[in-house]
Amino acid sequence: MAAYFVTSTGTDIGKTFVTAALIRYLRESNQPVAALKPVVSGYDSSVVDTSDPAVLLDALGRPVTADEVSQIAPWRFRAPLSPDLAAAREGRHIDFDELVKFSRAAIDGAKGPLFIEGVGGIMVPLDGQRTVLDWMSALDIPLLLVVGGYLGTISHTLTALDVIAQRKLSVAAIVVSESERDTVELADTVASITRFAGSTGVVGLPRLPAGIKHHPAVAKIASLL
Repeated sequence: MAAYFVTSTGTDIGKTFVTAALIRYLRESNQPVAALKPVVSGYDSSVVDTSDPAVLLDALGRPVTADEVSQIAPWRFRAPLSPDLAAAREGRHIDFDELVKFSRAAIDGAKGPLFIEGVGGIMVPLDGQRTVLDWMSALDIPLLLVVGGYLGTISHTLTALDVIAQRKLSVAAIVVSESERDTVELADTVASITRFAGSTGVVGLPRLPAGIKHHPAVAKIASLL
């Protein structure tokens, strides 16, 4: 197990939920796991405890402080928009080269499994020219693709897989993250995606109680990495 980029077909699908679950599982096995969420939009410092960086820090067993948040999420923007638009509202921009440099330094320094969580979906703009897909291509590490269980997710997932294949990136596993709003049975969605996923493993992850460390689905995801 090495470094993985956690990406998705869209926003609010479950990237952080899945990443935190894996972190807890691996820590239970005494593995020195690490995680980053370099770019965050919709970040409100007044309610930091519920933010994605805070969820990851909590899973890592690290305190949720301004310094700790800055270490794993240096590009933070308040507006709940795509990063390029959110940054522009603050008169800022994301330096793509610095983002890649920051990510690569973490990969090179990792002493165990490292998860780099993306922002939004695979084609979310980071600046006027580059998207999350360009970020993933620059790092060229295996992807953990998190998709939803909603009606329509199969088309979104297969579209994402096609785009990823065009960039010759590898997908270590596909995780179908269940939502309380889903109208399709989780097992049916997993079975449908599996038929089109080739040799890539597809795992359905039900909604779990907060902080749970042991679940067969989480163990199965870890076994694919």
